[in-house]
Amino acid sequence: MLSHTRPDGTVQMVDVTGKVSTVRTATVTGLLRITNAHREALNHLPKGDAITIAQIAGIQGGKRCSELIPLCHPIPLNKLDVDIRLEEAGLAIEATAKTESTTGVEMEAYAAVVTAGITLIDMLKGVSPDLVLTDVTLVRKTGGKTEWNRE
Repeated sequence: MLSHTRPDGTVQMVDVTGKVSTVRTATVTGLLRITNAHREALNHLPKGDAITIAQIAGIQGGKRCSELIPLCHPIPLNKLDVDIRLEEAGLAIEATAKTESTTGVEMEAYAAVVTAGITLIDMLKGVSPDLVLTDVTLVRKTGGKTEWNRE
């Protein structure tokens, strides 16, 4: 049975009462595929510095995660880093979230990557709407019962 489902099939918020509070981290990556026209325009967009604005948006998105995902617990974020790098394949986005809590921080890292990605789309769509946000992937998580690493 899934933890968000009662025996009768209805949904519930997971009860984390009594769980041990531990330091937990999660890293999520994503890729915004862009065209050569986007690359050329990146440093002189009318809306400003797309990468810095997307980093800030990603942090805001991660902080508001529990407002967007109905059964997600609101948790204190001790740290949330969003890094965006121009690579051959496009704009690589990486978010690492950290908390000391009774529940994980993966959703906050996912929300940060996706929010940064759609902010970049908003900043670049005037050049061309040919943009694809893809490969949003949990890379690793630590703390709690399960340590997990994709690499």
